[in-house]
Amino acid sequence: MARDTFYSQVKAALTKEGWTITHDPLKIEVGGVKLEVDLGAQRSIEGVLAAERNNEKIAVEVKSFITPSPTNELHMALGQFINYRTALAEIEPDRKLYLAIPVVVYGDFFQLPFPQRIVRENRLNLLVYDPIDQEVVKWL
Repeated sequence: MARDTFYSQVKAALTKEGWTITHDPLKIEVGGVKLEVDLGAQRSIEGVLAAERNNEKIAVEVKSFITPSPTNELHMALGQFINYRTALAEIEPDRKLYLAIPVVVYGDFFQLPFPQRIVRENRLNLLVYDPIDQEVVKWL
């Protein structure tokens, strides 16, 4: 499986935020189809009572958007996201899927009206990352 250019940076950013990488990649098999999401991660959140714990589980598909056409990359990413979300809903409904995109692409491309509409209408969860500082900038 080919790794996206900023895959390692996103993995490092998640670890910095307290996530434990549980799958690298997260392999899914559903309805006779095999899929691989870049990363699966989990973290425990302490509740008000020390004995109360809640585990958050996520899946992250990393995209770099470094080709000359961010629109084409969005087409590909959207298709993957929809497929992965559909598969996860069936086999791991408690795992939330995110599309990881660089902060520069978020600011330049994803603020345009059409990409905003795509994100909204397709209910994309975005993880915006800084590949230089290896940090998560925002969760949307």
